[in-house]
Amino acid sequence: MTATAATTARPSRHLPLDGKAALVTGGSRGIGAAIARRLAADGADVALTYVSAEGRAKEVAEDIRATGRRALTLRADSASATEPAEAVHRAAREFGRLDILVNNAGVFPHGPLADLAVEEIDRTLAVHVRAVLLAAQAAAGHMSAGGRVVTIGSNLAERPGRPGVTLYSASKSALLGLTKGLARDLGDLGITANLVQPGPTDTEMNPADGAHADAHRAASALGRFNAPEDIAAMVAHLAGPDAGGITGAAFTLDAGTNV
Repeated sequence: MTATAATTARPSRHLPLDGKAALVTGGSRGIGAAIARRLAADGADVALTYVSAEGRAKEVAEDIRATGRRALTLRADSASATEPAEAVHRAAREFGRLDILVNNAGVFPHGPLADLAVEEIDRTLAVHVRAVLLAAQAAAGHMSAGGRVVTIGSNLAERPGRPGVTLYSASKSALLGLTKGLARDLGDLGITANLVQPGPTDTEMNPADGAHADAHRAASALGRFNAPEDIAAMVAHLAGPDAGGITGAAFTLDAGTNV
């Protein structure tokens, strides 16, 4: 795992996350990048992990530094049995603390059930479930009361809606039980754990002008896609001072697709 650190300058105005330190996994693009930028805009120093998009990660880090916050980029594969925890420990060492963990890194396996290979099953469960548990376990050793663990799931956990996403849906469904368990295990420490379940969101993985975009819009009550910033706003709220009484909860942001 490699890392690149950043500046220590801080703006003077008070912000809800001023003085906090966060780690966002899979923060180089899409929803993860939007979350990293929003947490920094709200005052946090932010570390983010990436696997292959080093250039994109550095761009996000520069945006964070432009707000006067510290940034750290970490190459860490969430499919690894060791790197999720190592990323947590490295972020805590570099920042001197860790207050917020956002488990965002993900993959999107899809296709006929008969074509699923054991290797793909293992990797998906490692990235979506094992990495979240390992990172939260590591983060609990660094967080004090007021710590926040926020995990990004999917509305497909509740209603797959189409064939070909059994593995993805199953891995995201596991996050509900994991989050509720974390809420109980971390509650005595004053640390909250919550789940955000996006629906169709305008990213490279599922663009709002893509082949399936019209069908997604038609299926939603609001007839729209999320913007990555919509998800980031919910994460920022759950990470902030006004959400101290929220834990073990799941919030589905899918423009009413599942209503």
